[in-house]
Amino acid sequence: MRILLVEDNEDLGEAIERRLRDAGHSVEWLRNGDDAIEVAASETFDVVALDLTLPGRDGISILGELRGRKSETPVLVMTARAEIDDKVSLLDLGADDYLVKPFDLRELEARLRVLMRRPAGQVTSLATVGDVTVDLANGFVSVGGRKVELGRREFRLLEILLARVGQVVAKERLMAQLFNFDEDVSVNALELQVSRLRRKLEGSRLEIETVRGVGYLARAAGGDGK
Repeated sequence: MRILLVEDNEDLGEAIERRLRDAGHSVEWLRNGDDAIEVAASETFDVVALDLTLPGRDGISILGELRGRKSETPVLVMTARAEIDDKVSLLDLGADDYLVKPFDLRELEARLRVLMRRPAGQVTSLATVGDVTVDLANGFVSVGGRKVELGRREFRLLEILLARVGQVVAKERLMAQLFNFDEDVSVNALELQVSRLRRKLEGSRLEIETVRGVGYLARAAGGDGK
């Protein structure tokens, strides 16, 4: 996932950023509400993790402006404010979910993953295409019931492609989601990950097709869907 993290607490922000990056996500961490509005308006993210109490624009204002601009990017609100303790109120304001501080970083990551899958209509943690089944929550992949071991980025690549089965995913989007902002990588690094994933899924009924000059498309062998 490409995640926008808006949190002004240095210790918490650093812990969240480290946790998400270690899990393979790409993270842009901002500490000021004014900066968050500017970046959110000019760049694309899969999900926003938003603190409510911030320097500059507060989280409620940011949330309102995002929804006013018809942004459909999922937003997870992080709050310690006792007066914002009603989930219904936060949902009415446009949040997709919320966590009350302090929280377990494992729960934060799990909730972000759930929000990222919602646009694709994912209602469980299992995704199946052809004879390939992916347990998104537990990082488990099987081909015809046989477990397949994937590296962290190989799994993330497969997850992104399966979220858009039958659709071309642009190389630029894959690069943004697989690699961190501060990593100096070229498109060759993406092609290497695709090659490794294809090799590990060889013999399965899942095809990863190259769309020359554009990106990649995942589909069941012999068809465009599942």
